[in-house]
Amino acid sequence: MQTKEASQESEIKQVIRSLCMMNNRFMNFMLDDNKKAAQVFLRIILGDDKIKVRNVRIQSFIRNIYGHSSQLDILAQDSKGRYFNVEVQRSDEGAPARRARFYSSILDTHFLQPSKLYEELPDTYVIFITENDVLRDNLPLYDIRRTIKQSAKDFEDGSHIIYVNSQRRNNTALGKLMHDLYCTEPKNLHYQEFAERMEFLKYSKEGEEKMTDVIEEYAARKAEAAAKAVEEYAARKAEALAKEAEKKEQTNRIELAKGLLADGMSIEFTVRHSKLSEAEVSELASKLTA
Repeated sequence: MQTKEASQESEIKQVIRSLCMMNNRFMNFMLDDNKKAAQVFLRIILGDDKIKVRNVRIQSFIRNIYGHSSQLDILAQDSKGRYFNVEVQRSDEGAPARRARFYSSILDTHFLQPSKLYEELPDTYVIFITENDVLRDNLPLYDIRRTIKQSAKDFEDGSHIIYVNSQRRNNTALGKLMHDLYCTEPKNLHYQEFAERMEFLKYSKEGEEKMTDVIEEYAARKAEAAAKAVEEYAARKAEALAKEAEKKEQTNRIELAKGLLADGMSIEFTVRHSKLSEAEVSELASKLTA
């Protein structure tokens, strides 16, 4: 028979092994300080095999002293000084156009130092990986640029917004990457750079220890579920007790009404003292005289 601790440990392992990269927390662990995996990721999405990732950070908090601050899921920089912000969005509400615009602008304000010229503003890429096709044109990828309306030429300001539709999983490089985002087993991944990392995170003691916040999130969900179950049970119990008390009170009213009617009291008197309705008392009176 399993001990409570062994059962809990087994449950945690199952939770960890059920995770895929479409879980943004797990994606963070897959790419955190993992330049090889981030490089494959960005090269495929941007169609550029020359991207060389210099560094990768997760959960980068960018403070905006004038308004809304943001915490970016994944922030990478390449050898050309370009910045790439990758966000995993499973909810359509999490990927509106204006959020992409805001993330693009906050990268600009953060990375242009006071002494720098506008020409030194680095190119930025905001990449939303969405569970559904939120832009609804049935495309695998949406590369969004500012254009000059009258000439349809690109307005080259260095800002890029990209939406990737993860539902398009086919035999292309991008389709295979989208397939890998939903895989839970390293052996089923197309790209070795992801397989190695997933193997480490899911099947080594060091990897499991590294994912402490996933485990904490799991524990928090369990505690929340337990608290909700207790709350629901208490509510059902209170409702049942209230119904039982109401039923008992109604029985007492009926017995009182019967006694008053049997003693010859009028319907009006009985209604007033038994707290039953006139219709209920009249029905009782008719049964007594039947």
